[in-house]
Amino acid sequence: MISTSLRAPWGRRLQGAGRVALVAASVVVLAACSALPQKPHPVARYDFGPAQAPVSPSAATAGAEPLVLANVRAAGVPDASAAIYYRLAYADVRELRPYTQASWVLPAMQLIQQRMRDVLSGQRAVVLDDDGATQLLRKTGYPAMLRLEVVDFSQVFDSAQSSQGVLRVRATLSEITPKGERWLSQQVFQAQQPAASPDAAGAAAALAAATDQVAQQLDTWLRQQKR
Repeated sequence: MISTSLRAPWGRRLQGAGRVALVAASVVVLAACSALPQKPHPVARYDFGPAQAPVSPSAATAGAEPLVLANVRAAGVPDASAAIYYRLAYADVRELRPYTQASWVLPAMQLIQQRMRDVLSGQRAVVLDDDGATQLLRKTGYPAMLRLEVVDFSQVFDSAQSSQGVLRVRATLSEITPKGERWLSQQVFQAQQPAASPDAAGAAAALAAATDQVAQQLDTWLRQQKR
């Protein structure tokens, strides 16, 4: 028969081993929990906001030939890209960087085209190239075709806290004839608007304002071209 004096040390050892095993199991559980994938941060999505109410066409322009707006193209950036881009002019202005936690709701070129159509239609009828523009030749004279190539559309940082939204566009105006397009004029337009904050929200607001400014410049230019 084993005495109680011999059983006591073994009991304490078993209890100690049990506590060690419990602590080890807790550590394994905590490590497993920390290894679980974290919930991803939602991506903020921006557009240009509501457009200003268009001005009613004047009597002189109400009967003008419609303007055909071609699909807006981008130079150096995929046309289908919805990324909001920025540049660090104080580091390397040539490097175009996308915000990873923010984007446009649609491809940027599509948003620009929509806003240009909204603004330009205040003084003339504006149809998109994919609306069947060639059918206009059967009903009207020679409508004008406006092609826009976006050279730059980015938030440019002069310093870590100071930036502006920059839009630079090359506009080409031609006339649609039965024999093809006849070149009329070409000009580069640019606008920059200060960003209220050094982030994607500031970029979206500044770039939208720059787009509105370029649209007004285009409207003035087209009226000078009698279009």
